[in-house]
Amino acid sequence: MSIFELLLIAVGLSMDAFAVSICKGLTLRSMEWGKALLCGVWFGLFQALMPAIGYFAGRAFANKVASFDHWIVFVLLGLIGTNMIREAISGEDDIDPSFKPLSMFLLAVATSIDALAAGVSFAFLRMNIWITVAIIGCTTFIISAVGVKIGNLFGMRFKQKAEIAGGIILIMLGLKILIEHLLTNK
Repeated sequence: MSIFELLLIAVGLSMDAFAVSICKGLTLRSMEWGKALLCGVWFGLFQALMPAIGYFAGRAFANKVASFDHWIVFVLLGLIGTNMIREAISGEDDIDPSFKPLSMFLLAVATSIDALAAGVSFAFLRMNIWITVAIIGCTTFIISAVGVKIGNLFGMRFKQKAEIAGGIILIMLGLKILIEHLLTNK
């Protein structure tokens, strides 16, 4: 997988954190960069940690499913992307305005569950997990910190579009991986 494709996955996975960061920015009367960086650290750390956990869990059984792993990757990324789009369209939004550790922990876990599933697919793709999680974590850190600023400036205008775009990116990457595998292994 190329660095560009990995960056697309990182952006796609970070869209939930971006949307929550926008909501966090809405709660601020004035922009506080310390809180923006706090969001970046929490979300970036968990977006890096969860795929690593998924990767090592997936490695345990990757050899047993090598003949159909491309289908698993396709289904996982498709489900993650579809769920992101469904949540964006439904408008469900229960964001706690607090920046306290327990609130941030719960949001970080909730926004990174999809990254756990993506980590399983990384095991099937035999990706370098350390480079992968570093790119995902750094990308999410930046996008989340910027999301707080955007939320503080513009409000909810970009939240739904960001989640839909992230879902589409993940679905398209899953489809690309499936098509490449099917065309090269005829």
